[in-house]
Amino acid sequence: MKKKFWLLLAALFTLTLVLSACSGSKEENKNEGEGKETSRSKELNLVIASEPPSLHPGLATDSTSSAILNNVFEGLTTRQGDEIVNAAAEDISISDDQITYTIKLRDAKWSNGDPVTAYDFEYAWKWVLNPENASEYASMLYPIKNAEAYNKGKAKVEDVGIKVEDDKTLVVTLEQPTPYFLEMLAFKTYFPVNKNVAEKNPKWYTEAGEDYVTNGPFLLDSWNHNKDITLKKNPDYWDAANVALEKVNITMVESEQTATTMFDNGEIDFLGSPFQTVALDAIDQYKSEGILKIKDYAAIYVYKFNTTDEILKNKNIRRALALAIDRQSLIDNITKGEQKPALGMVPVAIKGFEEDRGYFKDNDVEEAKKALEQGMKELGISKPEDLKITISFNTSEAHAAIAQFIQENWRKNLGINATLDNSEWQVYLDKLSNLDYQVGRLGWIADYNDAYTFLEQYDSAQNGNNDTGWENPEYTRLLRESNKETDPEKRLELLKQAEAIIIEEMPVAPIYYYTNLSVAKDYVKNMETDILGNIYLKYVDVE
Repeated sequence: MKKKFWLLLAALFTLTLVLSACSGSKEENKNEGEGKETSRSKELNLVIASEPPSLHPGLATDSTSSAILNNVFEGLTTRQGDEIVNAAAEDISISDDQITYTIKLRDAKWSNGDPVTAYDFEYAWKWVLNPENASEYASMLYPIKNAEAYNKGKAKVEDVGIKVEDDKTLVVTLEQPTPYFLEMLAFKTYFPVNKNVAEKNPKWYTEAGEDYVTNGPFLLDSWNHNKDITLKKNPDYWDAANVALEKVNITMVESEQTATTMFDNGEIDFLGSPFQTVALDAIDQYKSEGILKIKDYAAIYVYKFNTTDEILKNKNIRRALALAIDRQSLIDNITKGEQKPALGMVPVAIKGFEEDRGYFKDNDVEEAKKALEQGMKELGISKPEDLKITISFNTSEAHAAIAQFIQENWRKNLGINATLDNSEWQVYLDKLSNLDYQVGRLGWIADYNDAYTFLEQYDSAQNGNNDTGWENPEYTRLLRESNKETDPEKRLELLKQAEAIIIEEMPVAPIYYYTNLSVAKDYVKNMETDILGNIYLKYVDVE
């Protein structure tokens, strides 16, 4: 998920991280065929936290954009609950050595009537890998043979293991066995793009209209920037008979408080990830009403450190800041969503990482003070108050409350007086990408159910999702070795060794593992997030 959460989780990762908001219309609409009124149309009204930064599958890096893209596009596979099922693919055959995937496409149409072909997938994937397009998620395609080499200018596009046999047959060759590749095929970076349209209009994805051509269950009917988005059911979608909703109205509402009021007033019918978040001060109310749902979530809330900064380049200063945070108290008193203190980089919802790995203790003030003293000595600083540190975050009541709590932890435990800095979401992402910050919050949602999705983003300082300036050759080597290891237990051990290195170096301070909080009106059915925080409106209904 890049900043998928980092939540990026777009402004999603606020407390319960990404919560989504959605609603069924209570208005009576005319039946087009007969001019009769129905008691309720198959319509939802949602709020989303911000303007989606990009609605191009190959450029989007955040959860706000993903919330839309997952419903207007469809990959070769998709998620149904926590299972991976075929979508645009009718059949996928895997060779005995698990290197070659032969994919047969089902008969499906683009929203402009064009057939969806293997050439559209080939075009989209090679577009992402083309270094000229600067796709921050290009690394998601690196399991494909020579994909990384091409993306880094060390191979030709024709060397990439993506071949079209005919309109309905795509053959993909991997670098090595990748046990989670079918899950990756469901991720937005693997969505197809209509080749004919995109070649004629390189800006096809910036506006709703005839050139915004999609293959998913819904169409992007309108997009009034910074105001609202409307989705309509795609009548030409191959599985349209199983799509209940006719229309989804999505209003951009930055304030969690406003979103909560809208839910309470019946203007929206669902509040939760990945659209908007449940306001912190509404959690107790919804718990008492018995309507708050809490689900495990493969996502983490972190504070990133800019390791190119004169102060935060010091490992001991970073460790001091990370160790001096009382995570359990933060959860009990601020986020209140039954999150778990993050004492590693991989959430306990990920298979193989369910137990605490024992890297450090929560709120270890004694060790934090020792690290601070050593760090200040190395920097030639005599007093903690001389450490000038700013905590940056995107505009959000929840992120602000978390930052204020941690600011107080650092003042009380270390004597450091940090300042706070908040920015609108897109401005904030630019700050992170440009290393124009010291300490910055982000959330990360798993792209697939494997530890690698949390660790891979720090494999080099050049990784578009890194945002810290940190890299470590041994860490990178262990990740590469894990990709070659076919024994599941040995591979798991390599990933845990890599996790131990990043926790020791602490370019990122893990804060808590998310849970997904949501509330819904009783007539909204099947509005559920999966373990990765996605909601597929294809399965949603209103009664």
